[in-house]
Amino acid sequence: MIDRRKFLAAAAGAGVAAAAGVRAHAASFSEQEVPASTPARHGAPNVLIFMPDQQNGATVLPGSPVIKPNMDRFLKEAVAFNSAHCPAPHCCPSRASFMSGLYPSEHGVFNNVTTDTAIHPNPFPGTPFWGQWLRAAGYQMGYAGKLHVGRDVTPETCGFENLSHLEQDSLAANENKKAEQWQRARQEDHAFAQREKGEILRPEWTNLQLYKTQPDDGPRAYENSPDYKIMQAGIAGMKRMAAAGKPWCVMISNSGGHDPYNAPQKFVDMYDLAKIELPASYADMLDDKPRVYQRQRYQYWSQLSDNEQRDSLRHYWAKCTMQDALFGEMLQALEHTADADNTIVIYVSDHGDYAAAHGLWMKGVPAFHEAYHIPAVVRWPRGIQQPGRQVDALVDQADWASTILEACGIEPRKKLSGMSLMPWLQNKTPSNWRQASFTQLNGVELYYTQRAIVTKDWKYVYNGFDYDELYDLRNDPHEMHNLAFPDLAAKRSAVQSGNGLARDASVPWPPLPGELQQVRKHLLSLMWSFAAEHRDTIFNPYGTVALAPYGFGLGSKPVPLLDRD
Repeated sequence: MIDRRKFLAAAAGAGVAAAAGVRAHAASFSEQEVPASTPARHGAPNVLIFMPDQQNGATVLPGSPVIKPNMDRFLKEAVAFNSAHCPAPHCCPSRASFMSGLYPSEHGVFNNVTTDTAIHPNPFPGTPFWGQWLRAAGYQMGYAGKLHVGRDVTPETCGFENLSHLEQDSLAANENKKAEQWQRARQEDHAFAQREKGEILRPEWTNLQLYKTQPDDGPRAYENSPDYKIMQAGIAGMKRMAAAGKPWCVMISNSGGHDPYNAPQKFVDMYDLAKIELPASYADMLDDKPRVYQRQRYQYWSQLSDNEQRDSLRHYWAKCTMQDALFGEMLQALEHTADADNTIVIYVSDHGDYAAAHGLWMKGVPAFHEAYHIPAVVRWPRGIQQPGRQVDALVDQADWASTILEACGIEPRKKLSGMSLMPWLQNKTPSNWRQASFTQLNGVELYYTQRAIVTKDWKYVYNGFDYDELYDLRNDPHEMHNLAFPDLAAKRSAVQSGNGLARDASVPWPPLPGELQQVRKHLLSLMWSFAAEHRDTIFNPYGTVALAPYGFGLGSKPVPLLDRD
């Protein structure tokens, strides 16, 4: 906890730094100076990263209904982090955090950078990328697939050779797609005859086909898919670099589980629709949640019958199983090199997917666990102690930069915000490990100020656009009961009385009973401290925007929490 003077100074500095970043974000990234690094040490490990898009973290863990034979074998040789989170449930801010070791408030990317309404289309100038430091230390660097870190950021910007030239979400492709959608919306006949299975009707928007079974394309069922081509490009680059005798780092990223959930017949047929179970939180009607959560479910996803919801989930799982097959090909190719024992293999995603939790799909403003929970599994035969373990520590997407640099013996040339996972990989428990994870969501094309604080037992969501959320994760792990939802009938009656706030009334509103009041205050004190330390400029005290129950002054005041044990 920082003292009040340091807190206010940090808050003021955050505003200045952010403003400077806004003015300068269009600077050329190719002109950034890369600080010199110490040459890689003899025997330095190689690094192989697989990042399938939009994969819910639960899908790779033991006990998941997803069919994943390659991951099941991998888990026995690796360390799995059960509680890994992304900072925002969207590609760009999360990927920028992975590449930089910083939070969105520090690197400047908050939204999809290919949209016209992006707050910042690129990271702030001077944003570090760990790939640059590995390259400067003599590493061979290769990147295949989706990057999505900034509108003008390329693999070369991040220190990598571009292995595939198959970036799927370039600005040009996005512009063409938008133009096509506008044209289709004007030409389609919107006098709907009947809704197709898995189809979401959206008048004058063009309809959304949430899932589809595709014919198999070759013996593997995916030979002509972009995901396979990306994997093959990454494997070819890895083989070439492994033969050169110098340390290397290759990252492969494809569409993963991203919507729409279109999967080859081979993988869909692995799942019996009659045996698909919807999540426990599917029963949540969202009555005590923000209205935009309700609107998403009621306006769109409720069009699907329960059986269609199961079928959509089956297709999402099928996509994850296809990724497992691709992952297996990557591991097999690695085994054919001489480097497998000294190669760090990381399986991670940029963000999750609701996958029918609370009756929702895709990802977005609803702050539920499923959108933020990501896979985080690491294998390194020479560097991991006691493989086959699962670690419950809170892990952030920003931790990967510090982890990779430490494992490779390279000192970061700028201060990073993430923490190295190396102690956990060596079967040690750091005494100073974080006790809370934080999110930084500012929306995408519809903008929302939302910050969440997650601890082992509690979760608080500050919604600047609606009522806040508080969940007792020990007793309510599926986030079904919002303990911070106000008694609107009582408040309405008080307003109608016209008496105003009594001099001895309890504030802030809504009042919470006993322990919950202290829990809320404690979690908000953590939120404000984190905001000051990481330049998150949500400090404006103006009357119509200062809606958090406690303001930023709380960040300088330690608020204890009674031990529930």
